Amino acid sequence: MITSFFMKKSTQLRFSKFVKHLPKTPGVYLMKNVKGEVIYVGRAGSLKKRVSSYFIKAHDAKTEALVSHVASIDCKKTDSVLEATFKEAELIKKHQPKYNIEQKDDKSFIYVVITKDIYPRVLVARGRELEKTPGLYQAVFGPFKSRDLVQSLLKLVRKIIPFSACKPPRDQKKIKPCFYNHLGLCPGVCTLAITPREYKKIIKNLILFFSGKRKRVIANLVREMERLSKEEDFESAARIRNQLHNLKHICDVALMKKEEISRIPFRRIEGYDVSNISGKYAVGSMVVFINGEPDKKEYRKFKIKTVEGINDTEMLKEILRRRFTHKEWSLPDLIFIDGGTAQVNAGVEIARSMNF
Repeated sequence: MITSFFMKKSTQLRFSKFVKHLPKTPGVYLMKNVKGEVIYVGRAGSLKKRVSSYFIKAHDAKTEALVSHVASIDCKKTDSVLEATFKEAELIKKHQPKYNIEQKDDKSFIYVVITKDIYPRVLVARGRELEKTPGLYQAVFGPFKSRDLVQSLLKLVRKIIPFSACKPPRDQKKIKPCFYNHLGLCPGVCTLAITPREYKKIIKNLILFFSGKRKRVIANLVREMERLSKEEDFESAARIRNQLHNLKHICDVALMKKEEISRIPFRRIEGYDVSNISGKYAVGSMVVFINGEPDKKEYRKFKIKTVEGINDTEMLKEILRRRFTHKEWSLPDLIFIDGGTAQVNAGVEIARSMNF
């Protein structure tokens, strides 16, 4: 745990020293007020970038209010964004921080639940559903902020520890593999290819993983792999080996992109398009959004001067080159380009050549 207190006197100096020592790795952070109460819990793909962003960039009114009450920050590293997401949910549940809970009604938060069935199912439920069905679940994880986030989490977890959300068939004559079974992401509850006892071992590891006990999961899988090898069940042992590899090399890039990008304060956004009539009368347009609102006084048109014929990519290069020569214009935080890969590559090429 890394902790730093920075009161109003010499705040900037102490904060700068604190951020300097923060890791660029995934983790969770707890913001506290002067009473030592946790008022906000967040997660990050890079603790250094995320925590520093609160104090060096403009924010909306709610975030500004949060920052004004921060007296100290605790940070804890995790092995992955995936682990940080579960840790964040655990800490929100424990501390009920003011600025997390105020964002949503408790009943609208999303939870991952594991049922008490003979073949336990992994499901997604809202807080209001949990209130109506108390006692139906052997484990509850959350709260999480959105269903999209939870679906992304479960998609990643399923590649590490395949689990089932389906019920076993009542009629063995009507056995039909589920969609995930075809992908190798369901261990076979739908086809009765796995016994309740064996499946509960999977659920046990899943609960440990959701609880942040990854090392115990690894130890369990290693023991299972060794047992299967001794029994010369090499196919099953190889499957466990692959699980271990996935567990040790969690690839949460997709999750990180979705979550981290959603938190980047894109103050100024510019969009570019090129139009022409059979290669003639070519014009490039630039539209600008400031804090999510169109700013028409910033819009610009560019008459194409150096490109002849139909060549949208070269026209786009000309537009961007001319745009970036205007040092008096504010630089964008994000650029949208109408087109495909060629246009995007052209934009990247010009941006790099002009040190943007």
